[in-house]
Amino acid sequence: MSDFISLLITGLATGGIYALMAIGFSLLWQTSQTVNFAQGEFVMAPAFFMLAAMHAGLPFWLGILVGIAVSVALLGFAFKRLLVDPMLRHGVLPLAMATMALSIFLKEGVKDGFSAEAQPFPSIIPPVDVTIAGTVVSLQSVGTLVVAIVAVVALHLFLTRTSTGRQMQAAAQNPAVATILGIPVRRMIGHAFLINGGLVAVASLLISPIYLAKFSSGEILGQAAFIAAIIGGFNQVRGAIAGGLLLGVVSNLAAAYISTKYRDAVPLFLLIAFIMVRPQGLFGRTEERTV
Repeated sequence: MSDFISLLITGLATGGIYALMAIGFSLLWQTSQTVNFAQGEFVMAPAFFMLAAMHAGLPFWLGILVGIAVSVALLGFAFKRLLVDPMLRHGVLPLAMATMALSIFLKEGVKDGFSAEAQPFPSIIPPVDVTIAGTVVSLQSVGTLVVAIVAVVALHLFLTRTSTGRQMQAAAQNPAVATILGIPVRRMIGHAFLINGGLVAVASLLISPIYLAKFSSGEILGQAAFIAAIIGGFNQVRGAIAGGLLLGVVSNLAAAYISTKYRDAVPLFLLIAFIMVRPQGLFGRTEERTV
């Protein structure tokens, strides 16, 4: 039983990271119909921004803050202004292809600019084991889960308790009506991109100490987050959270009780199952579009 609880906590920690990434997918889709296939690389890149700041002589915490700020600026603001805005007018498919090209550019850019070798990344949480209710668990896993929960709760409070957050939701649900009501829809969409830039930076900060900072990590992370968003409900933030947690737990339990060989295949199995049984996802709603 103690082994199961330990695996469950570790799976929830990994799922919390997937959830942060999946929320970004959901926010961008709801606000601007943007599917960012570079989301995995968006999680990979902030780790190198932070490492670059530390190598430049900045203290650990200041380097993290600088890396997060750079992520918000480049992966949020610049991404929207320089890529999404020019490409979205040509349709969703050209934009999707552009984000695929961006993922390759980021991956190869980090590979050439830093190194093809995995880089150790300092952890904000000591990598030690602790005993909770007779169960030995990793403090890093517990801390990762707590930080992910805090980030999700903070985002929820922002979206539901602040004027800007409520305007963002209104702009996402019905841009035309929101415009009539005087809501600056374009600005609200910009806020969604900035939030995504912050979320991927937090996810990078949490996952890089565990899996190291490496240029190729975005491929698996992006796939997992995209699948988590789909099985949770691509048009619902709460669905992205549920999908991420479910994917993290099921993948971890499958690796422990079935075989580690099938760990990377578990997300695909879950995706196929949901497409066949509940294509709109756990909390998703069916959308009708005029063709």
